[in-house]
Amino acid sequence: MDHLTRPEGCEPEDFHLSRRAAAGLFFAGYALAAVSAKATPVVTSADGLKVERADIPNGAATPLPAYVARPANGGRHSAIVVVNEIFGIHDYIKDVCRRLARLGYVAVAPDFFYRSGVNLPALSDIAQIRPIVAQATPEQVDSDVRAATAWLKARPFAKPGHIGITGFCWGGSVVWRSAMVNPDIRAGVAWYGQLKPLIPRAAELRAPVLGLYGALDKGIPQTDVEAMRAALSAAGKKGSEIRVYPDAEHGFHADYRASYNEKDARDGWARMLAHFRKNGVA
Repeated sequence: MDHLTRPEGCEPEDFHLSRRAAAGLFFAGYALAAVSAKATPVVTSADGLKVERADIPNGAATPLPAYVARPANGGRHSAIVVVNEIFGIHDYIKDVCRRLARLGYVAVAPDFFYRSGVNLPALSDIAQIRPIVAQATPEQVDSDVRAATAWLKARPFAKPGHIGITGFCWGGSVVWRSAMVNPDIRAGVAWYGQLKPLIPRAAELRAPVLGLYGALDKGIPQTDVEAMRAALSAAGKKGSEIRVYPDAEHGFHADYRASYNEKDARDGWARMLAHFRKNGVA
């Protein structure tokens, strides 16, 4: 991962929380381990939206906390599960939810790392973050996604048969897996998620996935991208595809980071919305 700076004036110990407090709080600000002092992040207004915290039953002693943004008007809306990077639920992920809500979606971002009791966005050392993220096993995360989609199906403001999923970095891999194991998912959009462990499982896809990747990504080799393309083709998954941006790095959609590429981020966003519309998440 690129070396990233944190804004002046804050130290991570200022934000360390007890297990109980961390499980009940979404970080106010951008992830300290990733934010660039030179960034000018997009900030989306909550006017006309209903923004709230939800506690989603998932079989654990403490339910799964989630940030939810949706249109404030009545009626049912298509829904999108938003899966964070390794930094947890911070202002970038919340803003993505509000952007989707302003387009008429119900957007829900579960806090998949809440069991650790650690406020991940407040940590400035990536070496502290990685082992905590590793505790969230694929099986546990996939189960939490199923809990989120079941919760959405039971909400009076969501369309039960029109649920999609999108995710960034760590969350991109979650998208691919969810499209394999979760029958509630109609379509997925993965932003630069790791592919290597998923290539042999391409035939398991139940829902079409659009993958958005950067050719300059130092962590995801183009050989993996080509291998996944070949696996999708061999499995006859015609609705799934991967778009590679020649000038984009890892994290090119993350407008709070130095890797942000506005042109490619905008193009990827438009392709994401088109993919959802094409596959019944609209």
